[in-house]
Amino acid sequence: MKNATLRQLRVFEAAARHLSLTRAAEELHLTPPAVSIQIRLLEGHAHAGLFERVGRHLKLTQAGEEVLARTREILAQIREAEEAIEGLASLEQGFLDVAVINAGDYFFPWILASFRDRHPRIRVRLSVGNRDELLARLAAHEIDLAVMSHPPAHAEFVAESFAPHPHVIVAAPSHPLAGKRSVALERIAAEPLITREPGSATRLAMEQAFNESGIVPRIEMEIASNETIKQAVAAGFGVGFLSAHAVQQELALGRLAVIPVKGFPVMRQWYVVHRRDRRLPLITQAFQRFVVKEGARLIRKHERVAA
Repeated sequence: MKNATLRQLRVFEAAARHLSLTRAAEELHLTPPAVSIQIRLLEGHAHAGLFERVGRHLKLTQAGEEVLARTREILAQIREAEEAIEGLASLEQGFLDVAVINAGDYFFPWILASFRDRHPRIRVRLSVGNRDELLARLAAHEIDLAVMSHPPAHAEFVAESFAPHPHVIVAAPSHPLAGKRSVALERIAAEPLITREPGSATRLAMEQAFNESGIVPRIEMEIASNETIKQAVAAGFGVGFLSAHAVQQELALGRLAVIPVKGFPVMRQWYVVHRRDRRLPLITQAFQRFVVKEGARLIRKHERVAA
């Protein structure tokens, strides 16, 4: 492995993360044949196959698993060196690399903007994904901080709460239940439910809410997009379980209505999460403290403006 290049390691890590040469190529702006060539070169250095095909899917070999673990350690160390060289010890010239789950993208840019007002020379990279994707990116040292509403149970992560996160049942304004004064959750279970995909924090909150009541919902659609869920609900396909943050504008415009379900809104918390063994740059530490101290206030402020 002593002759392996950084390029080969980065290509391999992307392919291993996606278990797809095509998706790795898209991420790295390469062609699939170019990705395949880099992986073959790395396999030559390792004197072992790193992937095997199971049907139409890729799977890491045992050697591939070992190389992936070492590759991620190397890439993390290189990234820390790059951060140091770029002056990330400075609160005024640092690079902030954070991610947020889909429900948080309705307010989180406002928190970032408020923080950058105090540190106008910093650079910011914000990415959005579901909870499982964010945890995988944290584990791979690809991001420094992640904001989510269901904290990881693994000891390798540190999670700190900073704001309440309500969830509601929404429907088209013309839906018969939208005009009721109070609706039992059992009644909602009889309605076609449109919800997020497994692995998302919203889906976890929905499952917990129904499980705690011993009720099995009638899931009509699973959609990996809050925006598409809102459109499907507004079109009359069913009711939706969504973050209250995600529907503020639609409620204000009368495009959706909250069904007054007993025991709702379901309250969870927002958390800022990082790896326990990750040495956070000073600017990231400052941002984490800012989110914990100011996050709840800024969310309330933004939602008052949005309404």
